[in-house]
Amino acid sequence: MKSGTLYHGLLLLLLLCGGCTDKSREFDACGQVEATEVMVSAESNGRIVRLDLTEGDRLRKGAVVGVIDSVQTFLQKQELLRKKANARTKQVDIRRQLASQYERLNNLRVDYERYRILEAKDAGTRKQVEDLASQIAVAEREIAAQKQTYERNNAGIKEEMELYDVQIAEKEDQLAKCRILAPIDGVVLTKFAETGEMVTAGKSLFKMADMNQVYVRAYLTTPQLSEVKLGDSLRVTIDDGTKNRRSYTGKLIWIADEMEFTPKNIQTKDERADLVYAVKIALRNDGYLKLGMYAFVHFK
Repeated sequence: MKSGTLYHGLLLLLLLCGGCTDKSREFDACGQVEATEVMVSAESNGRIVRLDLTEGDRLRKGAVVGVIDSVQTFLQKQELLRKKANARTKQVDIRRQLASQYERLNNLRVDYERYRILEAKDAGTRKQVEDLASQIAVAEREIAAQKQTYERNNAGIKEEMELYDVQIAEKEDQLAKCRILAPIDGVVLTKFAETGEMVTAGKSLFKMADMNQVYVRAYLTTPQLSEVKLGDSLRVTIDDGTKNRRSYTGKLIWIADEMEFTPKNIQTKDERADLVYAVKIALRNDGYLKLGMYAFVHFK
């Protein structure tokens, strides 16, 4: 009696497995749900002062989620700002510095015109006119020389200030890199560092993914490629563990240029296919799609 019961149980199990196998073959391609992942790394050396995120958090692009110690860089920037301000005080207002000399030159020119008129009326001497002309020429040369000296001085100071501007910009860039930002809209998948840790530039801090726009990486045999093209709309059924599986309409956005060996965890419509082409079908996530879910792709 026991052996007969065991026999019937085994027979029922085989029938169920056979049904599942037949069911699983009702697809054109098989794959898994994936997403564009971004690894966020430290851009500066120092101690993490703050890292306000946990795995599963949804972040907006550009959100400041942490800070690396930047006190020394900030102080260096303040020092450069003071040096630039000090250099600015050395600049000369040329017009103001030469104001008295220009005034004297104008007076000489007025006197020159007055004596030239007097000379024409025989009320003045030629020597007086020539002396004034000589004084005007000397004054003009003195002003030109002094102006050139001031201009060279100001040009040197301007170059010095521009150098400070470059150094200040470098410090501002370093300060910006002390802020830890979310590079995309997405979800934090893994956190690799904590507040208080010392990090170096390039150390991984956390990994996130864009879960709004996901895709299924599936695999097609060579004959199947003739049935689809980029931009085609395909139906995707998600194996979410429920009886009524969710279906989505996706767009074929990528087809690999070269064949590869069929991944061990992937089924194909033709079990004999050893080489397949990887493809990506983009899906809009309604919140139910999770990374790693198995998906079945249907051409029609």
